[in-house]
Amino acid sequence: MKKTLFLTLTGLFVAMAAWAQNTQTAAAEAAAALSAAEDVPEKVEKPRYWDNKLVTNLSFGQTFLSQWAAGGYNTVTLAGNIDGSCNYAKGKLIGTNHLVLDYGFLYSADKPILQKNKDRIYFESKWGYETPVKHLAYSASFDFRTQFDNNYDYKTPAADGQDEPTKQDWLDARKLKSGLFAPAYINVGVGVLWTPKPWFSLNVAPVSGGAVIVSIPELRKTYGMDLVEGSTDEYRNHRMEFGAQLKLDMSWVINGNFSYATQATLFYNYLTPKVEPRITWDNKISWKVARFFAINLSTYMIYDPLVLVKASQAGGPIDAKGIQFKEFFELGFTYAIAGKK
Repeated sequence: MKKTLFLTLTGLFVAMAAWAQNTQTAAAEAAAALSAAEDVPEKVEKPRYWDNKLVTNLSFGQTFLSQWAAGGYNTVTLAGNIDGSCNYAKGKLIGTNHLVLDYGFLYSADKPILQKNKDRIYFESKWGYETPVKHLAYSASFDFRTQFDNNYDYKTPAADGQDEPTKQDWLDARKLKSGLFAPAYINVGVGVLWTPKPWFSLNVAPVSGGAVIVSIPELRKTYGMDLVEGSTDEYRNHRMEFGAQLKLDMSWVINGNFSYATQATLFYNYLTPKVEPRITWDNKISWKVARFFAINLSTYMIYDPLVLVKASQAGGPIDAKGIQFKEFFELGFTYAIAGKK
């Protein structure tokens, strides 16, 4: 009996010792694992300096008339737009880059040809380095403006005894108004950039140089090119400019669905002090009515005292300086891509 009791107590003692040893080992392993976990450095999020956004828009319009007493023509319109921005901010250095591409055309039953009604290439880049003065930065800017394709003024042609003018008659009667690099505006300036609010910026460049390029010879007079020295009818293909530029930008976004952006630019040429400054004013209103559909209203205004446009007077239309204005109202498919890297 005593022997049995002794063996039982001995077995219990050995079992308890083994259990205690295993518990100590497990605790030591857990402590080592916890210590190792504490030594792992925390993941640090990579700084984001670039802010990118791309908005695309495609709009389609169509009119169909059948025995419509009031008159009119069947029409089809198609237009596309790409609006992209790529902005940078790191320390005291800031930069904004903006690209706009527009192209569209219409077909009307009264003319057997496609007519271009929207065409634009615009690129702008502004860089600034903050000064000790709050909201003020030294700046350098570049902008470029032209279009993709030729644009014409279509006049009703004589049919030469036929009932209706042919397509070739229309093509022969059209008058070229503009084209790729005809004109093209290039400007580079240095100055100061004032941004008191995120939605407002004013760039003043008292030292600004650039060029106006007209690649098509028959359009050079219309866009104010100078005569080639010694010639009475041959005009230069470009005009250099040196002056001051002021550019105002404002933009608002309301509730993520309604946005308005405007840009006004004034350029004064020191080389022609008696000539008025060139002014451009662009506006865009966008209202997102559904996930992929938006209403857009865009207006463009140009006043260039060296560019001749058609003006009316008592004796009939003449070529004279004046305000150029263009407006587009569209309902179309829109898609936006925004991201940072």
